Amino acid sequence: MGFRRPGVRGAVAMGSAAAVVAGVAVASTMTGSPSGAARTASAGADGTATAADGAGADTTAADAASVGRAGDVLRAGVTKVRSDNGLPGVIGMVRDGGATRYAAAGWGDQFRHVPADPRAQFRIGSNTKAFTATVILQLEARHRLSLDDKVAKYLPGVLARNGYDGRKITIRQLLNHTSGLQDYAGDVRVSGPYVADVDPNQRWAPRTLVDIATDKKPVAAPGKTWHYSNANYVLAGMIIQRVTGRAPAVEVRDRIIKPLGLRHTTYPTSDPKLYGNWLHGYTLPRDISFSNVQVFGAAGAIVSTQEDLANFSRALLTGRLLKPKQQRELETTVPVAKPANGVGYGLGVIKAKTKCGPVLTHNGAVLGYLSFWYSSPDGKRQVTVATNEYHLLPTKATESLGNAAIDAYCAIGRK
Repeated sequence: MGFRRPGVRGAVAMGSAAAVVAGVAVASTMTGSPSGAARTASAGADGTATAADGAGADTTAADAASVGRAGDVLRAGVTKVRSDNGLPGVIGMVRDGGATRYAAAGWGDQFRHVPADPRAQFRIGSNTKAFTATVILQLEARHRLSLDDKVAKYLPGVLARNGYDGRKITIRQLLNHTSGLQDYAGDVRVSGPYVADVDPNQRWAPRTLVDIATDKKPVAAPGKTWHYSNANYVLAGMIIQRVTGRAPAVEVRDRIIKPLGLRHTTYPTSDPKLYGNWLHGYTLPRDISFSNVQVFGAAGAIVSTQEDLANFSRALLTGRLLKPKQQRELETTVPVAKPANGVGYGLGVIKAKTKCGPVLTHNGAVLGYLSFWYSSPDGKRQVTVATNEYHLLPTKATESLGNAAIDAYCAIGRK
């Protein structure tokens, strides 16, 4: 799961293990929680659903008009992405202040012809990384650790072979992907059983995943090069466990999910099943909804909804979860390419420039699911999109989905 560096129009998500700036959707020339009731989406014979409106108590007339126009752009975008690429389903959400519009096209369950529900749960993949980084930053604020602490302080001997030295790699370098660690996700020992999905309950200890990553020599010396690696966040989860004595899933639940009231967000640690209202995920013709969550853990195991994901990112960007010092650290970036092209990776979030101004963003890509979120720096304007088909390979559809989200984002406030 991850993303690739920006291309001509946008960045392409790669669910296996290559780069991870998918959905940055940056062109080379580009420099309060709404919980009100919404209308149920209506579905046509082909599963195409029109968006429902939602309005929170803080909705203004200007916000409602602004998001209405953007909602029309989003609806057209998700419908086109789905039809052009033959996807089972595509969903989206656009929000300006307290006003929200949802959009959906296609099927949430293509074999039973159940329309895609834009409020349904799905696997958010690497969007989990911002949750993990937030816990680390909260622990720093409480002086339980420092971002400049070396990995070996908490995990002695874990990075001590094949050119790796945990005494020289900092926690900060894990979170911004400058540690030099290789990724394990593309290794056939992991990707083979993960994609086959014959045993979604197969045990994958975090240390095993790290050991597979370190079977290959480092990409570069610590701090020298940006290289996306899920192993970085698996190690971050191991550090959370060592510092708190509790699993990262428990820390995320108690520090983020419960306080923010994210009722439809879970962090499974072993159970591969989905429950309640969820989008079925597909890889080629297979329903791959029940897949191994231990393969990614603190790097990508969370299940959520568009609304919960937007509520989390808004809380994160508006200082509800972090103190000012840690907020600055979250958004301090390193370039992901040369030239940087306006794209930088922070601590679990990406900063990018678009034709309508700066955004913060990330994406998630795991078997059967691909999602993106975009937000204005102040958290007011937001867009999320997701599809329930992903093969761990870059396709035109992944780029198109990110671009559709950017188009809707840039339509917010347009007259």
